[in-house]
Amino acid sequence: MDYAKVCLHRGEERDIRSGGWWVYDNEIDWIDDICTDGGIVDVLDSRMQFVARGYFNRRSKIAVRVLTRDESEVIDRDFFRRRVETAWNFRQSLGFSNACRVVFGESDGLPGLTVDKFGDYLSFQTVSLGIEQWKPDIIEILVELFQPKGIYERNDVPVRAKEGLEQITGCVYGEVPPLTTIREHDAAMLVDIAHGQKTGHFLDQQENRGRIAPYCPGRTVLDLCCHTGGFSIHAALYGASSVESVDVSEEALQMVLDNAKANGVSDKITTTCGNVFDIVRKYADDSKQYGLVICDPPAFAKSRKALEGAYRGYKELNLRSMKLVEPGGFLVSCSCSQFMTPELFLKMLREAAADCGRQARLLEILMQSRDHPATINAEQSHYLKGYILQII
Repeated sequence: MDYAKVCLHRGEERDIRSGGWWVYDNEIDWIDDICTDGGIVDVLDSRMQFVARGYFNRRSKIAVRVLTRDESEVIDRDFFRRRVETAWNFRQSLGFSNACRVVFGESDGLPGLTVDKFGDYLSFQTVSLGIEQWKPDIIEILVELFQPKGIYERNDVPVRAKEGLEQITGCVYGEVPPLTTIREHDAAMLVDIAHGQKTGHFLDQQENRGRIAPYCPGRTVLDLCCHTGGFSIHAALYGASSVESVDVSEEALQMVLDNAKANGVSDKITTTCGNVFDIVRKYADDSKQYGLVICDPPAFAKSRKALEGAYRGYKELNLRSMKLVEPGGFLVSCSCSQFMTPELFLKMLREAAADCGRQARLLEILMQSRDHPATINAEQSHYLKGYILQII
């Protein structure tokens, strides 16, 4: 099949040939007159040699999102079915079944597509014009492969505007209930697919919630930015004597209480609603301390320009959190800001420990769950990082 062409400036092909997934508009020398936004194009180097094939969109700074580097591979419905099926088989080989991320964009060779599985239901996002063109086929493929009770579209993310796309949500297949229950380790967790964060639930912390088990028995726990209580419920089930769940959202905290009831740990969990910075400052001033503090805030750095301010915010929050850990207790600290690299985040933690006069021992390094595999050639895919520290 003959595709429209875009040609790169000399040398700009190196990143794509080394595994990169994006071609930026300023890297392109010329574009075929027949190129259509959302259509498939071949990317050529300055010597007119084939480099890659992918979606094209002149309205986006990411002009081409790479689908394949195999010139013989045709982009059709079968292509997308193979990619989704391969992604799902990989998750199953790792032991995921009930709830997981089925498709993680570039990491699964499907740029702009996210698919999450919550028991018998699926939730998806399409954040590029190219994958949007294939949305009807994607929905059909998901029905064929999973036979779900319902599929919900969560295209309510602002990034779609950069691709010239409107925000839209709704059930596109079957029926999706207001709440559904998934299994995470030994916990039953309620998920609001239509209104919950991301595509309904923070699946990227699923494996990390299981890793706090050794640090919970007999300890008091403070879970900061707890959302619907993923860490809180697991801490209670893993033997914590008490858990205080803190979030700015009353709705999220009600879900914490509902999840606590569903897991039989209501007697261990209390909730506190408020700004996390104000709360940790007050608790530190009051000399409160806990055996385990979990600090998992939303992304402070949405862009590189915001990184300096985000660094200060992370440092202040973690410094206060360290003060709240009793001697010999533990701190689980995470960041989902892709621009806050693991090295930079660890540097911040070192500075926070020094400034509050505490020694910190590194016990575990965390990243997103394995159903969110990070592509080492796509820096943005390794966005979640964390450390488990013992605070002396």
